[in-house]
Amino acid sequence: MVEKKAGIMKFIVILTMNFSNRKASPVQLQYVIWGIMFLVTFFSMLPMDGPGQSVIYAALNILFYAIIVYGNLNFLMHFFYEKGRIVQYVTGSILFLVLAGTARAGLILFIYNRFFAEKPTPFGIKAIAYSIFTGLVVYVVSFIIRLALRYFTLKQQADEIIAQKSQVELDLLKSQVQPHFLFNTLNNIYYEAYRESPRTALFIERLSEIMRYFVDESPRKVVTLGTEIQFLENYIALERIRIRHEVAITFTRQCNSATGIPPMLLMTFVENIFKHGIDKSITGNEVNISLVQSDAHLVFQTMNLLHIQQTDTATRGFGIKNLEKRLSLLFGNNFELRTWTAGKYYHAFLKIPIQ
Repeated sequence: MVEKKAGIMKFIVILTMNFSNRKASPVQLQYVIWGIMFLVTFFSMLPMDGPGQSVIYAALNILFYAIIVYGNLNFLMHFFYEKGRIVQYVTGSILFLVLAGTARAGLILFIYNRFFAEKPTPFGIKAIAYSIFTGLVVYVVSFIIRLALRYFTLKQQADEIIAQKSQVELDLLKSQVQPHFLFNTLNNIYYEAYRESPRTALFIERLSEIMRYFVDESPRKVVTLGTEIQFLENYIALERIRIRHEVAITFTRQCNSATGIPPMLLMTFVENIFKHGIDKSITGNEVNISLVQSDAHLVFQTMNLLHIQQTDTATRGFGIKNLEKRLSLLFGNNFELRTWTAGKYYHAFLKIPIQ
């Protein structure tokens, strides 16, 4: 009997691994396991007891096996073992096995004496002990079933994650088709414009580079300072087109272009300048931008002439607040962000650590 139960345990593990490669639910897997165990029990009894008696005994045995397995998994382990109440779990398990084994032995012996026995067999300790022992073996099997079902569930979840990842990658490839089509179209327009208006072609080229930055670089965790600076320069060049009068813009850089930083950290200040810090209706607008790398920090500063529009809106914009939240997520408290007015100038200051 013990060898038979050991064979069943091995079979359950193999069966679970096979089913994990198919689209079956844990419930379906349990039905299959119990069905196989019923057949194994039935055919093992068939030579001695005949078909009718074997069916009844196999059904009763499987019923009690299920009571032991699910009693352990859904009750004893849930209310005692998983909550760290080990003593109560061991005590409850022993009591549970004794009661289940006694009930099983009594019911099977009653059915045997009532319907099949030529001479009644007395109810004794030997039958109870045998029933408890086989119940203990099934009790061990319940742990194997639990591990098998957990493996089956985790395997299905892993397959679903892989499928979702593949779908995301496919969607990403699809999403990249349209930007690349647009880039190719811009290149064609660029060559046509270059023959008629080289200045217009230059702006198209800068727009294309900005769009490539958004598609290829902004999703990254880190970009080089050289990439970020090129993006800022392209943005500034395109914004100049919208301004009627010339703007005096000074961009000072003292840094290593290969240094890595999170993308889009410097853009907020420059964007605010063109949104709020320049009066497009007047001349004399002045902008100073400075990017300096010293020791293990990067300092980015902007300064522009203060006018009425910026005085009213600069302190209410969401750009600086959103930047501060992002900096907190990236660097904790290890950064410095300040904006202030001094005389006729508006200042912004950012200091972040670098690797």
